[in-house]
Amino acid sequence: MAKLLALTIIVIAIASAVPVVMHTWVAPADISTHGRLIDEQMSETMIEAGVSFLAAQIILAIFIWKFSSSRSDGKIRTFPGGAKGLVIAAIVLVGAEVLALGVFGVKAWATVYFTPPSADAIPVQCQAGPDGKFGPLHPEMINEATQNLFGLDPEHDPDSRDDIVTAEMAIPVNREIHLLMHAKDVSHSFYVPALRIHQDFVPGLDLSLHFTATKIGKYEIVCSQLCGLGHYSMRAYLNVMSREDFDDWLKKQAALQ
Repeated sequence: MAKLLALTIIVIAIASAVPVVMHTWVAPADISTHGRLIDEQMSETMIEAGVSFLAAQIILAIFIWKFSSSRSDGKIRTFPGGAKGLVIAAIVLVGAEVLALGVFGVKAWATVYFTPPSADAIPVQCQAGPDGKFGPLHPEMINEATQNLFGLDPEHDPDSRDDIVTAEMAIPVNREIHLLMHAKDVSHSFYVPALRIHQDFVPGLDLSLHFTATKIGKYEIVCSQLCGLGHYSMRAYLNVMSREDFDDWLKKQAALQ
């Protein structure tokens, strides 16, 4: 019975690796300037984690096969260094793996999070007006009934009078975007697979990242955080437009304010 278990472990481990090796499930086409680095990091992570997983399962199966039947006259063997040696070896092995993944991924991570956006990046919170400044946010003034979704106070804050608030996220192609994110209730996330961007919203924190979309089209935005009863319907689209179409869209949205 134990030997059957050992064979089953090996079969399941190899079978689980087949879809990954065959690229059965592939990510959508990359439309960002930083996506290539993210994809390379994912490939390196899958290779390293996959090899480690298969090796661990095969070793486990070998131990089960070899030591499943105990003999009364068999000599008891101990691992050199005992349990302490095994624990130290495991810590060193796992630590080396995590460190290696960090070294491989530092460039991709830094491109998105540790590099500041360019000075002419378009800030997107709602959409800044001609003065290039967002009006202050007043959480106590957020009111969905009046569509004051960000808590703007144009009566007292001049900077907010030319801000454009829209339910659609539209951006120009090949132009860097500085995305500013807030959560007014619980944790949410901004996930655009085609952009290789996945950022959680945390209540009470102002979070930001920057990216450049390189291909015109509509791309799905989803919330990957289980945020409540309405989570299933939290879907939208990122509309990447040509510069001319974006300017026209911006003018129409400004006229609707």
